[in-house]
Amino acid sequence: MYGLCDCNNFYASCERVFDPSLEGRPVIVLSNNDGCVIARSNEAKRLGILMGQPYYQLRDLQRRHDIAVFSANFALYGDMSRRVMSLLRRFAPATEVYSIDEAFLDFTGMDPAELDDLGHRIAATVRRHTGIPVSIGIAPTKTLAKIASKRCKNDPRLGGSCLMYRPEEIESELQRVPIGDVWGVGRRWARLLETHGVRTAGEFARLPDDWIRRRMNVVGLRIRNELRGEACIEFEQHPSDKKQIATTRTLDRATGDYEELHRRIAGFTASAAAKLRAQGSVCGEIGVFLLTDRHKEYLPQHYENELTTLSAPTDSTLELTAHAVALLRRIYRKGYAYKRTGVALAEISPKNERQCDLFETVDRAKHDRLMQTLDALNAAYGRDKVSTAAAGADPFRMHRDHLSPRYTTDWEQLIRVKT
Repeated sequence: MYGLCDCNNFYASCERVFDPSLEGRPVIVLSNNDGCVIARSNEAKRLGILMGQPYYQLRDLQRRHDIAVFSANFALYGDMSRRVMSLLRRFAPATEVYSIDEAFLDFTGMDPAELDDLGHRIAATVRRHTGIPVSIGIAPTKTLAKIASKRCKNDPRLGGSCLMYRPEEIESELQRVPIGDVWGVGRRWARLLETHGVRTAGEFARLPDDWIRRRMNVVGLRIRNELRGEACIEFEQHPSDKKQIATTRTLDRATGDYEELHRRIAGFTASAAAKLRAQGSVCGEIGVFLLTDRHKEYLPQHYENELTTLSAPTDSTLELTAHAVALLRRIYRKGYAYKRTGVALAEISPKNERQCDLFETVDRAKHDRLMQTLDALNAAYGRDKVSTAAAGADPFRMHRDHLSPRYTTDWEQLIRVKT
């Protein structure tokens, strides 16, 4: 038996923890530079606000419905997430943190008859200790636990936990779940299945092996077996290394200035390289993209991306910045105002398995020592305290006009209680 604990409207819930007046009021959280919506309370969803919707389109709606608007406060959300996860570890022999607001719990060997009470106890404890409402789904597989958690989120009468393990209740629930809502079934597969008349998870679970193997390979078969109650997705207590690392941003303002884009790309490359080193990896491929503001159709539009394969895998900010800037020079076009850009690292592998180039001229040992010093200084004195010349000495600051305090991570921003 597996559990899936999902924090309800997590970013909005974090803001409500420290401002109870927000209960019952529409709340939205914006992306970097206050660009678009990345989180919504249930009240905001009922107003028709969409994920990814640009904030400038919502200003009239905000005034009419008194919508509370917040800039993304990732320091707060990350700390609240750690608090929730530490509580979950008290209740299960093993936990797998799946994302900032989701974690799987391993209940293998426990009596299913006791899990309903345990689920409600977990939900009540998390809410009492952190203020965050959660929805817990408990079922024989991870995929079914995801479905049970979503059912719990949509039905407040369940009280924060949904146990789903009897075959008849699983079959009944699968008949109500659209095939596109099944974990692992993406848009392409959902369209494929719908064209063949498969519209629900229940219909998919009844498909024969050969049909699925021909059209969806072994991954589709594994999803189908999970829906039938056969656990096929391994439980991972330790997060695996990322296979791709990207740093992308919607800019605070559109720009066609090459020097500014040069600095941005250099800074994004440094950020991605630091993440690469943190997991002890190197990359063999780097890509850069530029995108104009697609919401302003009256302006000239341009999208370009390009990648390059490195002669030898590296984690050096200096090497990666040189490649990123070279890519920028190739894709940049005058006459366009770019609104979004970013850097992506791929072909990632463990550093201790790196295959070097016999003819390379880079002093690897020197680069390694320099990167270790760079990371140590930034860890001690703050991110980007030391940067490459290409990124500039004055890093760009994001527009976060609706930023809430860092209530739990900054002594100067603790809540002051009046007695």
